Amino acid sequence: MRAGEGRVWLRCPACGLPEARVRARLDAASDRRRLPGGDAPIARAWASRRRAQPWLFDAPKFRLQRAELAGAGAGGRGLLLALRLGLTSYRDFLGTNLGVGAAALRREGAARWGDPQAYMADPLGVGALLATADGRLVLLRRSRTVAEAPGMLDVPGGHPEPQAVCPGDHPRHEELPGELVVKELFSSILREIRDEVNLPLATLSPPLLLGIVRNETSAGRASAEFYVRCSLTSEQVRQLYQIGGPEAHESSEIIFLEVKDLPHLEDTPEVWGELCPSAKGAVLLYNLVRGSETEPAEQPVNK
Repeated sequence: MRAGEGRVWLRCPACGLPEARVRARLDAASDRRRLPGGDAPIARAWASRRRAQPWLFDAPKFRLQRAELAGAGAGGRGLLLALRLGLTSYRDFLGTNLGVGAAALRREGAARWGDPQAYMADPLGVGALLATADGRLVLLRRSRTVAEAPGMLDVPGGHPEPQAVCPGDHPRHEELPGELVVKELFSSILREIRDEVNLPLATLSPPLLLGIVRNETSAGRASAEFYVRCSLTSEQVRQLYQIGGPEAHESSEIIFLEVKDLPHLEDTPEVWGELCPSAKGAVLLYNLVRGSETEPAEQPVNK
């Protein structure tokens, strides 16, 4: 992946990490810093976006500050992933990461705080390489109406939601226990697949976390990339997608790739060039973490 698009920030060991081996801690110290001179530019950017796209709405999001692997063991069996999280919002994301002054803010953050992400909202996203029973992976073409990467190919995904853990418009850090946040992180990607692709949850395996990528086209925003198996064939998945789920409006087309083609996808410019940066990161992580497999490992589906 070119430096201008993004980078793999953290790679999980073995075949990916299950929910039981991830920990999370939330605190205000992991929130973004107030912009130099105040946050008025964020309010102006949000008002401008809403005039152009009145269907947009604000909501709380988790902000990823740090991710570290800890522990030891043969093949990474003893490793745990520790996530340090704060709180942010979609409004702040549009006003910082996607704002016209994002590059300057990153330079200021690096100079003043030693952290180019210090002023960035950095809402944590989730994405999944979704494998069908006949060895294909699901890609979706993003709608032209979405705020980020319109018209590009992406993996199913979205965001974990603080409001799923603690209902209300303004959840507080102390109301979001780490174990429930981790549960939401892993549950959210299954919901996104259900809502975007229209697949029953019972057809999906428990997610395995492949790692975390940073998208440089959105000023370093992080996304957690998962691997999920589906018990349906690609044709069955296509039929359900065409019926449409609750978030069918977010994409316009479903495309399938052969799992066996992933190691060489970068050499296929007609596909690679259409992938958004987070999807490229998901592919790179798959090749690093699970690429030695000749066939995707079978996993039990959710019941």
